[in-house]
Amino acid sequence: MAKFKLDDTDHQILDMLIENTRTPFTDIAKKLLISAGTVHVRVKKMEEAGIIIGSSLTLDYQKLGYAFIAYVGVFLKNTSQTKFVLERINEIPFVTVAHVTTGKFNVFCKVRARNTQHAKDIIFQLDDIEGVYRTETMISLEESINDKKRLMHSIFQDM
Repeated sequence: MAKFKLDDTDHQILDMLIENTRTPFTDIAKKLLISAGTVHVRVKKMEEAGIIIGSSLTLDYQKLGYAFIAYVGVFLKNTSQTKFVLERINEIPFVTVAHVTTGKFNVFCKVRARNTQHAKDIIFQLDDIEGVYRTETMISLEESINDKKRLMHSIFQDM
């Protein structure tokens, strides 16, 4: 597939959608002084090109009772067990992110929990997976930066 070229209008549409994925196309159109149909067509083209892949919701986990975040590095007995271990990790709903990594850990996970006891239970589940040699945990004291827009603007400048 040929590289999809984004123009300034596409950048502005993406900027508004990243800020709030539920922004109506009519609101975007009014702000950009274009038709809602134009916004729809442009978003559709970006979806077809694979630039936009779905949309997501941002939740306030603190209000939902899941403010505790831990990062767990997983050491495997053998790297050949990676796929099997990831399949088992995927069965633990409180592991929200898992990366296969180089360096110290074979797999690096983000865990959301209600409290330290709950996190301990989740970490023990990870430890109990066949093929896991051991784990190493870091507790997040605060998520200080989580800003997709800064990255997006940097990418646009490189285009």
